[in-house]
Amino acid sequence: MKNKFSVYIPVSLAVALVAGILIGNRLNRNSGSSLQATSKMNKFDAIIDLVQNAYVDSISTDTLIEKTIPQMLKNLDPHTIYIPAKEMVGVEEEMRGNFGGIGVQFSIQNDTVMVVDVISGGPSSKLGIIPGDRIVTVNDTLLAGKDLKNEKVLSKLRGEKGTKVKVGIKRKGIKDLIQVNITRGEIPIYSVDVNYMIDETTGYIKVSRFGEQTYEEFMQGMKELSMQGMKNVIVDLRGNPGGYLTAVIKMVNEFLEKGKLIVYTKGNSQPRKTFQADAQGIYRDKGITVIIDDFSASASEIFAGAIQDNDRGWIVGRRSFGKGLVQEQIPFNDGSAVRLTVARYYTPSGRCIQKPYDKGNDEYYKDIMKRAMHGEFQKVDSIKYKDTVKYKTPSGRIVHGGGGVMPDFFVPADTLGYSDYYQKITQKGLVYQYALDFADSHRKELSKFKSAAEFEKYLSQINILNQFVAYAEKKGVKVNHADLKISSKVIENQVKAYVARNIIGEKGFYPIIQNIDKTLLEAIARSRQPIQQNITTAVTK
Repeated sequence: MKNKFSVYIPVSLAVALVAGILIGNRLNRNSGSSLQATSKMNKFDAIIDLVQNAYVDSISTDTLIEKTIPQMLKNLDPHTIYIPAKEMVGVEEEMRGNFGGIGVQFSIQNDTVMVVDVISGGPSSKLGIIPGDRIVTVNDTLLAGKDLKNEKVLSKLRGEKGTKVKVGIKRKGIKDLIQVNITRGEIPIYSVDVNYMIDETTGYIKVSRFGEQTYEEFMQGMKELSMQGMKNVIVDLRGNPGGYLTAVIKMVNEFLEKGKLIVYTKGNSQPRKTFQADAQGIYRDKGITVIIDDFSASASEIFAGAIQDNDRGWIVGRRSFGKGLVQEQIPFNDGSAVRLTVARYYTPSGRCIQKPYDKGNDEYYKDIMKRAMHGEFQKVDSIKYKDTVKYKTPSGRIVHGGGGVMPDFFVPADTLGYSDYYQKITQKGLVYQYALDFADSHRKELSKFKSAAEFEKYLSQINILNQFVAYAEKKGVKVNHADLKISSKVIENQVKAYVARNIIGEKGFYPIIQNIDKTLLEAIARSRQPIQQNITTAVTK
């Protein structure tokens, strides 16, 4: 949003100048009472009134206000934003955790929409739509072509629950289109991507955001892991941008003893609010390790900070984003809203992990790129903190504020297996394309496999790597055998993981990609070292 309205800055300045001239002219003509009346008016309202009643051309003041508000809020902090009414539906759907749709996951392949997965029990599933089907028409309009984008497909398939949409399906082995009238239903947006057992005692759960249903999803995932013998859990928050404060507080509460501080907030107009564990948590006896990275923000940092500051578990990965501000969403009558920063949050040790934003929003969001250029993704010694205060956990570990949560065990960005050949196939997206083609062409035999281990075994037996190399050559990327030797493990595991995902979803993808996930492998190793016994071995920078 910050860039979207930057072109209107000259317009805003021009309006301000015109308003000033008009006021000056009026003051010269009228008595001092006009000056007094004008000075007591809200200046913003006065300018809008002047433009509406005295501007040389006809102009929509509603449009002018819509363009001006984001520019005004841009002078505050990077997370105070205006949400136009037309964008509120998507925002609310994401946070609520559901939307109106037909219940399919799709991919645009060869200029057509291919159904990759069908949500069990959803509208499409009930009508017999299956993975591999091509959606060719929507309401008798062709949905194909080189310019076809995800946004266009979504705009056609999504809609209010209860509304109908006519879809034309092309299925292998059937000559004519299958015409299906689908009544849109409520489709869930899951925030827990996957949960599975890494070994007999270690569970893994990936949380992608904190929405209204995240706590319930998380607890269901944890319950399933517990039933399989979980004694330690790895909570993966990489790439998680945050979300609802209430969701993360309830989740952290499950791991802490009574009275332990989770987080506290305070702002200029808001008194301190303290959130503590209530002794109702059912996973207080389980080991926990948390994975974070540069894009773990907000609620993710509250989770990691609470676990770290209470010496409850290890944090593994790279320094998090650094968002320590709390927003409240205030709605307007026209359906729009402003998301206003009302407080800062502080982890149990008293640190605010908000990174500086005094140089403007553009510089604020470029910080991640600057970290990478500075070498922070590779070397822990490259990390510089803006907050010079050192905070201590109960055990005496030193932690820092002023720019994200620093993990106990730093894992640099993984470049293992990178080569010129790997770069070329990645730039063309060949792994993803090949996996989609292979899964679609071999769906019948692949559908009998139910676990990642079965996929790994089968795809190794048919030498999937060699088949991919031949495919890449047909697509214009000739094999370099020296490079392939460097990158073969990474490429092979990626191909296997994507093929498995296209058939059985995330439970097929993550256990295979784990083989080359350096950060997760480090987390697995650390999860086997109880923090209470090994607190002095932690890396504290």
